[in-house]
Amino acid sequence: MSKIHIDRRNFLAIAAVAGASLATAAARDWTGKNPTRYPDPDLISLDPRFDKYKIGNTPVQRLYTSPNALWTEGCAWNGVGRYVVFSDIPNDMQLRWIEDDNHVSVFRKPSGNSNGNTFDYRGRQISCQHGHRRVVRYEYDGTETVLAATFDGKPFNAPNDAVVHRGDNSIWFTDPGYGSLSDYEGNKGP
Repeated sequence: MSKIHIDRRNFLAIAAVAGASLATAAARDWTGKNPTRYPDPDLISLDPRFDKYKIGNTPVQRLYTSPNALWTEGCAWNGVGRYVVFSDIPNDMQLRWIEDDNHVSVFRKPSGNSNGNTFDYRGRQISCQHGHRRVVRYEYDGTETVLAATFDGKPFNAPNDAVVHRGDNSIWFTDPGYGSLSDYEGNKGP
């Protein structure tokens, strides 16, 4: 399998185009109906090298909707437990969708206003917490281990998304400034 190398400039360009595409996309009919044609028109590749990863007859499916949800994101799939965990940042909680029964329930509250979530290669959940401005790992017994909270002695802005590197199990994460601009996503930074 060949590797795709994307430098920072191209990654940011792709992210900007993807954001604009989502913002200008036509409204989706979420009444529970499958799309009228396949492949699903909502599945697009900005780079043709990603086309080989698309499953042509798989529609986008809404897993959760609630009038109480303020802003959900940061979904991560747990292949062992067969569930998706995701964050509702302003409500300071994580939710879990279970594949077996299609049920969504509160998974963790409070969550430190978690945003991005992922799992390491031992199955432990890693979360980026806006509220505490840190990256944590939840151990098998439910305890929380702080993996990173400062850089050069200064607190993070608002860790946002994370990924575990397959080669050496290091954890890469983003720390943009916008998450700490107000109390909406946790705690306003200095």
